[in-house]
Order: sequence, then C-alpha cells, then structure tokens
Amino acid sequence: MNEKMTFGLVVGNRGFFPGHLARSGRDEMIATLEAAGYGVVCPAPGQTRHGAVESREEARFCAALFREHRDAIHGIIVTLPNFGDEKAIAETIRSAGLNVPILIQAFPDTAGKMTIADRRDSFCGKMSACNNLAQYRIPYSLTRLHTETPSSHEFTLDLAWFAAVCRVANGLRRLRIGAIGARPAAFNTVRYSEKILEANGISIEPIDLSEIFGRIGKRGDSDPAVTAKLDQIRAYVSTEGIPAEALTKMAKLGAVINEWMSANDLDISAVQCWTSMEEYFGVVPCTIMSMMSNSLMSSACEVDVPGVVGMHALRLASETPSAILDWNNNYGDDPNKAVCFHCSNLPKHFFESVKMDYQEIIAGTVGKLNTFGTCVGKVKAGPMSYARFSTHDTTGRMRGYVGEGRFTDDPLLTFGGAGVVEIPRLQDLLRYICETGFEHHVAASFSQSASAVHEATTKYLGWEMYWHR
Repeated sequence: MNEKMTFGLVVGNRGFFPGHLARSGRDEMIATLEAAGYGVVCPAPGQTRHGAVESREEARFCAALFREHRDAIHGIIVTLPNFGDEKAIAETIRSAGLNVPILIQAFPDTAGKMTIADRRDSFCGKMSACNNLAQYRIPYSLTRLHTETPSSHEFTLDLAWFAAVCRVANGLRRLRIGAIGARPAAFNTVRYSEKILEANGISIEPIDLSEIFGRIGKRGDSDPAVTAKLDQIRAYVSTEGIPAEALTKMAKLGAVINEWMSANDLDISAVQCWTSMEEYFGVVPCTIMSMMSNSLMSSACEVDVPGVVGMHALRLASETPSAILDWNNNYGDDPNKAVCFHCSNLPKHFFESVKMDYQEIIAGTVGKLNTFGTCVGKVKAGPMSYARFSTHDTTGRMRGYVGEGRFTDDPLLTFGGAGVVEIPRLQDLLRYICETGFEHHVAASFSQSASAVHEATTKYLGWEMYWHR
C-alpha cells in the first residue's frame, strides 16, 4: 500500500570552492538515498556543472527537471557539499513550484582538511541558504545537527524523519474521507466544519446509513463479495460464540463499505457506529472498522472526522495502524497515568490478544443480540504517539496537539479495548485539553511520530499546533 518515495535533490555549489567536493558530495548523497530505498531526481554532471546548481541557468534547468517529475517528487533535499550558491538554491525551489517539504543538509569540514583545496564552509553556507529561503517565504526543515555526512547515523535518522514529514504533509493535503451516517445526536463534541477541512485540501464524501442499509438489503448471503469478506473476518479475529447471522451481516456491511469507498476514491472513513446501526441493522460495525484501520485505511467511530484525520496523520508518519481512543479514566493515584479506552474498533495491531464479542455499553439499550462485533482485549505495551485535530470555527483554522508517551503493562480489568498510558506531565496536557476546549477523543499509534506530525502540520500546512513534551 505504501508507494516508493522520491526526492528532488538540489546540490549547492559555489565556484571558488573546490568543485570536486560538489561532485563527490552529490554522489554520496545519491548513494545514501538509493540505499535507503528512495528514488532521486537530480541533474546529471553533464547537464549542469558537477550536477549541481550555481548559475541562474542551472537553477532554471533543475527547476524544469523537477516540474517534469512533479507527480513523483514527495520532497526536496538541499545538500551542501561546499558553501553553495544560496540564490540559485532559492530560485530553483521557487521556480519548481512543487509545494513539498524541504530538508537542508550540510556536510561537515574535516579538521585536517581546511586548506583551499578541501575546505567546504558548508557550516556557514547553510545559514545563507536558509536566510534566502526565509526571504522567499519558502518553508524548510533542518537536520538535528547543523552539519552531518549522508552516511552518518544522525542523517539516517533525519532522513527517516523527513520522509515521515513528507508523507504527512502531502497525504493530508489531498485526503478524501468517507463520512458514513450522521453523528450521534448526543455527541456535540464531534461537530466539525467541512469548509475549513476543504480549505486545507481535505474533502468529505457523505453517505446516509439508509443508503448503506439499502445496498446491504440487495445482497444475498452467497454474494461473492460477502463470502470473501466473511472469510476475511474469520481469519482476522476469533469469532467463537458469535451467531452466524451476525457474522453475515458484518460481512455484508464490510463489502458495501469497501465498494462505496473504492467507487468514490476515499482513503479513510468515519462511521455512525451507534445506536441506529444496532437498532435497525443488528450488529456493531467495530470489527469492520478495526479491519480497515489495521490495513492502514483508518476508520473512526461516532463520525469523528477530525479524529480520523489525526489517525491518518499518525498512520502516514509511522506507516503502522492507528486507533481512535477516549481519554477515559485515571489510573489509581498516578498523575502521569490514565486509561485509554474504546468499546472497541481498535486495530488488531494494538492488542496483546483479541476476540470478537458483544458491546456491553449499548447492549443495555438495544439488547445483546444486536451488538455483536466488538474487538475486545488489552492494549499491548509499547511506545505511543498521540494526536488530535479540530476545525476551529471562530478563527477558521485547523488546530491540534501532538505528543508521545507509552502504553504500559499495568494490569487492567475492564471490557472493550483498553490500555494504560503513561505520559510526562499528563496533568498539564489534560488541563490544556480542557482549557482550550478539545474533544475527549484522541488518535494514537505505536510509534514515536509526534515530531514529524508537528513539523508537517505547522510548517507545511500552517495549522495551529501544540506539542506536549
């Protein structure tokens, strides 16, 4: 499902610095990118001097090359093997007009090679390149160290981080979300503005539950898409004790949703999971949603569209499944621990072990037989990243928060899907959520992705973000 990423490479050069550094630096960076599995678009040495950019003519050539490969390039890396020509770098990027993230990397000098024959001055040139990009109002990202060689461990980490930034920024700009059903009437917290999302490149395609149920009604039990989905459900989670009729209903629901999303070119979804689904159809959609999230097509309950945007951002950054959770309970008297819970549609990726069961909360209202389909189990221990986005209607902007913690192995006896989280200064985060009016839902993944999500959303999407750390 994950496409190969390609970077446009701008090699900076300044003529009165050693040209052999531009040539060897270009070769080293390309070898590093290709060894990491990335494609590279860069002028060849025969097309510009050393395959770098210095003159306006070379900047124009490189920009045209990037435009030619516009649909393939996910981000731009500026490498400075020597001081580099800051004006040519800025003009290349502005003329290309790709609107993708940019990473600035500079080579370190070697203490024993500081004569005119081998001196780089990239340390200084990086400041000039950044100054010019700032003048051109072009956003850019930086490596964690001011100078790094492409072959270094530090750059390996930075490259993986930058790739995550590119996936998040580019993925959210052209996101298409299926909104299946109306939000539960009791949940004002999942209100949102479609217009603000659209202004940020995120489109919503709604469908009423009556249309979903109507399409299901036209499906026979032996329909090939239904039987295939039924096999997938049984292979995905233990269904022991679940009535066959309920499993068939889930299979029909899954088949109809998959076909509708495919026909409308939708990436992710948010679903009206209660109580109309249970009262008038007779199952919960949790397993179908869990399966979608586990296959990296995030699905959020209660038609929480901004919530599924958070799920998708973490999924893009980490390339692993994400979930939507409630900040739900304190955990004893530890101020930095809490219980995160849903009832649940968590992806199988989240659980120590999981089985299908009935939904204990809604069963009290609509009856146990109408609520089969939840994924029940304890969330496993591991690193945690979390994110929440909202449409802020009074300012007309997107806003959100991100951070990191961990799922612990603390004991927890409850129903649904739940785990204990430990987050530094959790009380400060909870106060921030309450004081600024954020929702009780939060997206989470087993990753350390907060930095990449924050960089992409603030620097390249212009969202108002808080990073809790």
